[in-house]
Amino acid sequence: MRRIHLDAVGGVAGDMFVAALLDAFPDLTPRVLADARAVLPEGAGTPVLREGLSGGIAVRRFGLEGEDAHSHAHAHSHTHPADAARFLRTGLDPATQASTGVRAEGLGPRAEPGDEGRDGDEGGHEHVHHAHSHTHNAHPPSACMAGLDPATQTSAAVLVEALVPRVEPGGEGGCEHAHAPHPHAHSHPHAGSYRDMVDRIEAASLSAGTAGHAVAILALLAEAEAAIHRVPVEEVHFHEIADWDSLLDVVAAGSLAAALEGAEWTVSPLPLGGGLVKTQHGLLPVPAPATAALLADFDWRDDGIAGERVTPTGAAILKHLARCGRPAGGRLVVSGTGAGTRDLPGMPNMLRALVFEETLAEAEVLSGDVVAVIECEIDDMTGEEIGTATERLRAEPGVLDVSLSHRFGKKGRPVVALRLLVRPDCIDAVARACFAQTSTLGVRLREERRLTLKRTAGESAGVAVKRAARPGGATVKAESDALTGDTLAARRALKQRAERGDAECGDA
Repeated sequence: MRRIHLDAVGGVAGDMFVAALLDAFPDLTPRVLADARAVLPEGAGTPVLREGLSGGIAVRRFGLEGEDAHSHAHAHSHTHPADAARFLRTGLDPATQASTGVRAEGLGPRAEPGDEGRDGDEGGHEHVHHAHSHTHNAHPPSACMAGLDPATQTSAAVLVEALVPRVEPGGEGGCEHAHAPHPHAHSHPHAGSYRDMVDRIEAASLSAGTAGHAVAILALLAEAEAAIHRVPVEEVHFHEIADWDSLLDVVAAGSLAAALEGAEWTVSPLPLGGGLVKTQHGLLPVPAPATAALLADFDWRDDGIAGERVTPTGAAILKHLARCGRPAGGRLVVSGTGAGTRDLPGMPNMLRALVFEETLAEAEVLSGDVVAVIECEIDDMTGEEIGTATERLRAEPGVLDVSLSHRFGKKGRPVVALRLLVRPDCIDAVARACFAQTSTLGVRLREERRLTLKRTAGESAGVAVKRAARPGGATVKAESDALTGDTLAARRALKQRAERGDAECGDA
């Protein structure tokens, strides 16, 4: 089995994910770039993978280059400290800044990969696109956000959601957004509904499996936004798709997921970031609402560096593929690094992919995974109550095992120690069940790596058995519930016969 661990050093965005995986699996580059080109209209630019540096570390960057991509990268201001300082020097008042700054958070352009002069967003992720009423002339810098003091404007970055949908005027939830006519210096297609974007992906000539994964990632984004705005998914519309970077990331990520089908994905705790993101709905906190909704069950860490460190596109990819935690281990065979364009203080702004494979010995006899452990002690329940609670907890979805042991607690009191092994995705629900079924006031939660022997079920001498592959040779064990006999001696004889596979052995 292949295990891929994503180490979110600087953050997670769609372009960082794609670049890291293509760095680790360079043989997949032709496939991914071909799929990416297939969803782009003529003149939108060319998908590229470039080499670069971040914090002195060699990295890859993924994005678009070409006539249309180039013009967008320059025509639409990117938000970073230099922009903010330049904006402040213009002397514009907050109201003017608000009216001329970033207004929409649609499928916006990124700074071109490797362009040190446009490293605006907090993770080097997707950049903002202006609202619909604009021409493709040079716009005023967009880093300065109304109502923020100069120190905040120059230190916290920007903070813009990418691939964030809007609700059409008249939709439920009161989220009306007026969109002026759309004058452009040049024309290109526009996205409409979520269905329009799905149709574009499904109509493209893509490698096997790419469309399914790409649509699944896009669906997670649309569902998150629909829930936030309290509208049906069908009423979620995306901003104009003329800047194709984010759709490019979704399709490229889908291509990688399909090519690496069967891999086990994990991700480290995610950088929280901080500050505000300026969206069409106004100033919103970081992580952006869609990001927070998608990654509600993931672990986060605060490294003290502000800005949008995980984008909605990156969040949807993680939700689709990975679980938070450490990999089960194995032999480290390769690593890859994908970077954003912004420099982070004191660390590289990169996402690292570590690829593990099982050793030959593991592949033959061992299976590795991660389990959650829930523990508590109980000193005020009767034996009958504990028995009932144990059986009910054992029946909870996701519970792999329940065990009890006796200990001595405070003041020399005898206590019952309860331990449950649980699938990691069920840990919260099972912990709540512990509070409902027992008198405990607290539980301890952790994840542990587990190795198990590969095993198969079968039958021997008319008895159900379990065969396990061991490094020293296979073993057979009879299932206790399948042993029949009027006496202990009879049951033991049947067990012996089944485990030896000797049906001719006489009855005891």
